[in-house]
Amino acid sequence: MIDMGQTGQVFGEHGIGKTSTFVSHLAEAYPDVELVLVPAANLTPDDLLAHAPVRDPETGRLALRQLVMSQLAPGRPFVLLIDDSLQAGESIQSQLMQIACNWTLGGHDLRALGCIGVFLTDNESLAETAARRSDLAILDRMVTIRITADDTAWRHKLAASYRRWDLSGVFFLWASLSPRLRELLSPRTLDHVLAQAEEGFPLSWGLPLVNGERLRLADVRPDGGPGPNRTREILDRIARLLDVPNPERISDPVRRVVRAALRNRWTVLLQGPPGCGKTELVRQTLREGLGGREPLYYSLPVTNVEDLCAPIPTPDGRLDNLLADVFTGPEPKAIVWDEYNRPKDKAAFAKLMEITQEWSLAGRPIEGLRAQIAVQNPPYHLGRKLLVTRNNIAQATRFTASLTIRPEDVPANEWLIDTYGPVAETVLDWWKHDIDEDGRAWITKRTIERLIKLHQRGLPLEMGTVYLGDGEYAPVELTGLIDRLNDRPVTGLRELARQVDAWEARLRRAAERSTEGGDDSDRVHQVIANAELSQLKKHRKTVTRLVALLPPKLRSTYLVGASERHQRFWIEVFAAMAGRTKP
Repeated sequence: MIDMGQTGQVFGEHGIGKTSTFVSHLAEAYPDVELVLVPAANLTPDDLLAHAPVRDPETGRLALRQLVMSQLAPGRPFVLLIDDSLQAGESIQSQLMQIACNWTLGGHDLRALGCIGVFLTDNESLAETAARRSDLAILDRMVTIRITADDTAWRHKLAASYRRWDLSGVFFLWASLSPRLRELLSPRTLDHVLAQAEEGFPLSWGLPLVNGERLRLADVRPDGGPGPNRTREILDRIARLLDVPNPERISDPVRRVVRAALRNRWTVLLQGPPGCGKTELVRQTLREGLGGREPLYYSLPVTNVEDLCAPIPTPDGRLDNLLADVFTGPEPKAIVWDEYNRPKDKAAFAKLMEITQEWSLAGRPIEGLRAQIAVQNPPYHLGRKLLVTRNNIAQATRFTASLTIRPEDVPANEWLIDTYGPVAETVLDWWKHDIDEDGRAWITKRTIERLIKLHQRGLPLEMGTVYLGDGEYAPVELTGLIDRLNDRPVTGLRELARQVDAWEARLRRAAERSTEGGDDSDRVHQVIANAELSQLKKHRKTVTRLVALLPPKLRSTYLVGASERHQRFWIEVFAAMAGRTKP
């Protein structure tokens, strides 16, 4: 098509390597030709073409001139590849169609600028694109080819990326799946699954979150309904072929995946309920991984295109983009995209998607960028719809790891105790022991901090809970918390330590009556199991004395699913218990 001078249109499913195959082939077949890659989904109306006042060098007068983006004038022969061409907005589509039909843009002839080929790529699915070309006057201008995963070199790329494994079994498994399942488990998604396996993470993290829900690997029944969910089965088979574990969950998932992102240059999506402390934990972990340097932080509800870059005219009459200062320079960088599914407008979201998808801005690679972490809320929480936007599978599969996290995955309790001391311990004891699961969902760690501050200033606690309107607050009874803060007798780790001799006697009596223990055994076990690591360390001697008198089946639970730091603590406690029992 380059030799014929024809516009090429390439259709294929998402994630099969269309663009990467095109890029590698062009470099081999036309080594002296430059590739200009334009990600259409990330364009704003002024990126390709804009009008700006330009001073005439001879007369000195200002005149309005039409400027074309500088990438379209590289100064040597080039091929223009418009990627994700159907995902652009309406105003961009008009510009793209002029390019595709006439190889012109505004009043500029691309051939005169050095263009020797124009290609458009995308997926035809309306679930993933913003438009479909149906105008025969446009369709009659192109040579169109449809490709499948068998037409690209994705298997060779994956085999080269994961040399530690023989992937032939994985490729055979993928080929044995139905066409629908192969489309869902695209080569790009399979790459992400293998990346999780390499780190020892749950393989499901490689599957995208589409509109807040984990992608299900399920066929479609003849009646159009979803077939059985085969996700676990397929991922377990991949794990067995690779001889790696496939855990349901891991301890400390947020910090571990952020550290992996810094090591491997990943883009990660974290989805969790509001107020659990996920954003602060991400920023803290990135700061540690960058040697104390603050990560770049953007809250999408207040992020404009101009916060990232802005088009400016150049002295030679082209249209260039001036990048925000934070994106320049060689120093190591990481970006936090907070409230990712609450963008201010489509233009800003399109521009930041270039960064998340291409690791570039206005066509320029961002030097030193090591990781990107997007943080968002789910579409629904506590039965209420949150004001978040939808995404499609083509956008969702750009994240190497996609996690749904729970409040207990974020160690915010330790921070509250370190910051607010005993009053935080009291509020957390109430949160753990006195209210049910629904109540704990309403009382986020952010709410707990407000309750602590209100108590410290002698103000009514109800004001700190979520206000639902019309005089109604979150449906959580605060009487127990008020009683605890007013020193009502309760049983916590501090109370166990104050009366350790009495509790030892009660546990001995319970053990004498039954090898399963009794109510006192269950109460001590619950207090110790729910205590934070800092509290356990503070009362190590008390814990060692009391745990030695608990039934073995209760003691064994302390190591199950615990973080490395917790496991280290319990191993030390069990070793101390063994030393106490020696004659």
